[in-house]
Amino acid sequence: MKKYEILEHKADLKIRAFGKDKKELFSNALLGMSESMKAEIKDAGAKRKITVKSIDLPALLVDFLSEALYLSQAHKEVYFDAKFSEFTDTKIEAVLIGQKVERFGEDLKAVTHHDLNISRKNDKLWEATILFDI
Repeated sequence: MKKYEILEHKADLKIRAFGKDKKELFSNALLGMSESMKAEIKDAGAKRKITVKSIDLPALLVDFLSEALYLSQAHKEVYFDAKFSEFTDTKIEAVLIGQKVERFGEDLKAVTHHDLNISRKNDKLWEATILFDI
């Protein structure tokens, strides 16, 4: 199973992430966002603990990715994985795992709610489509 794919979009970045469960879906969306930043990696690892609360699952995905994006920019780090200690449809507690960054090759400005979609497909896999403002 592929983790994510980049979808065609005229002006912004659009990703479709996949997962066997919601945790894997969120992790793969994070991976797609992070790899799209085309970061020049330093050797040092990075970990950040986060807590995110939202009104529903779609808002939680946007808020989770937005927090990771903010921390990436604030600390010059990129996060390729998340270890969840709590995960519900309205709250996440996790540790983001990644690496220090020398510079980013692509500037992602924001995670948007535009065309956001999260669904469970007939094959029981979860799928999310996310649009990023670049």
